[in-house]
Amino acid sequence: MQMTQEEWEQSIERAGVVVACLIKNNGKYLLVQERQPDAYGLWNLPAGHVDKDEKLEEAAIREAKEETGLDVNLIKEIAIYHETAKQAIKHVYVTEIIGGELISPNDEIMDIKWLTSDQIKKLDETGKMRRPWVWDIIQKDIKL
Repeated sequence: MQMTQEEWEQSIERAGVVVACLIKNNGKYLLVQERQPDAYGLWNLPAGHVDKDEKLEEAAIREAKEETGLDVNLIKEIAIYHETAKQAIKHVYVTEIIGGELISPNDEIMDIKWLTSDQIKKLDETGKMRRPWVWDIIQKDIKL
């Protein structure tokens, strides 16, 4: 028996899309501390959901600006993560700073800090990172 289009649409899980920026300067990485209830106090790369009809690259640049105040240029995509159908597909970009100034914490962000890879590793080991893939990204960058 063949499914109707409506039955098929109800049978699949649709995933959202998230973009993240790896912003590095003088050997340190810029992380943001989340204020959202589901990730309150956890550290993350500047990241967010892609809006409908928005290009991935445009979303990454927008999210970096909204969460940090910095203008960035995307150098390359370093990774794509997608563990389960219910989780968002994450595209992570290596960036360079081309302008702007760090902003103060806001409704979404509690704190913004430049951290060394050792400091980030400690955050990861103590469960203070939003997701394990953030430390994975830092490790990938160190190996480049």
